[in-house]
Amino acid sequence: MRFQQLSEQLAYVSKCRLEMAKLYSRMYSAVDSSRVKLMLEYFQQHQKDVSKKIDDYIEEAPSRLLQLWYNDITFEDFIKRCHEITPKANMSEEDLLDLHLELDNRLIALFEKTADSSVPGEVKSALNDLVRVEKIQQQRLVHSSIRMDDI
Repeated sequence: MRFQQLSEQLAYVSKCRLEMAKLYSRMYSAVDSSRVKLMLEYFQQHQKDVSKKIDDYIEEAPSRLLQLWYNDITFEDFIKRCHEITPKANMSEEDLLDLHLELDNRLIALFEKTADSSVPGEVKSALNDLVRVEKIQQQRLVHSSIRMDDI
């Protein structure tokens, strides 16, 4: 997939987050473990929240930022990837966390690539901040998952 404007990329990532939520919903029906189901519920809600925040940003951001053009930003068909994942009944918490981090890292890498392609300034700074926040949220998620194991 090729992105030309920042607004297109943000809208696509928002849609990808919703697809991740749908994936977690599909997986919920298939898994056996109640702990994995609990994690899936959390991941599903988190993805919906992130999607909403991105949509809110698109609504509020200055159009001059959203209309920036990029020539070299391409990305895999992430939605297709989500559809191709087959839920497994015996999925462990670690398996789920690994899958989530893999998908999440792909979306973060897209923002990093865009930030690297941006000229220094407001957009580059905003994208780098977004990447930083996403990575902090990932760390918190991993720590919360580890604490859940201790319960």
